[in-house]
Amino acid sequence: MTALADHFAAHGLVLEMLAGPLAGIYDPTGHGRLLFAFFAAMAETERENIRESTLEGLDSAARKGKHGGRPPVITDDMLHTVLRRRADGETVEQIQPDLIIPTGKRRGQNPSLSSIYRALAEQEKRQAYPEAVEQAHADFAALQAADSIPGQMAGSVKA
Repeated sequence: MTALADHFAAHGLVLEMLAGPLAGIYDPTGHGRLLFAFFAAMAETERENIRESTLEGLDSAARKGKHGGRPPVITDDMLHTVLRRRADGETVEQIQPDLIIPTGKRRGQNPSLSSIYRALAEQEKRQAYPEAVEQAHADFAALQAADSIPGQMAGSVKA
């Protein structure tokens, strides 16, 4: 932030604070520079505290088995229905009107064709690389057992 203020000053631009404790024209010398650096450091520290709290909350939720994000539109039952009917020669476009989303904001509606194709592609990957999927699950379980999930902050509070 101070580098930006210095850049403005070097090009003859005046930085004016519209609100806050430094309201008015920024003076790049003396006390103005010191106060500006202090508030920039405080803002950076606060941002880092927010980041740490967020990561700790996500880590705590992951340990409880809760993961963020939307629930999948295509359930396992729907996917098996699509796979079975495609094996019988039907197209995704023919199958799509018969599928109903069971939960969430779009409950009772048909899933989009792109959602069905995405679920089919993910299923194909799982079948093509089953050992990789199993290894990833085993690695994650080992990390959970050791309580050292990557991205966890050192010295973070355990919930």
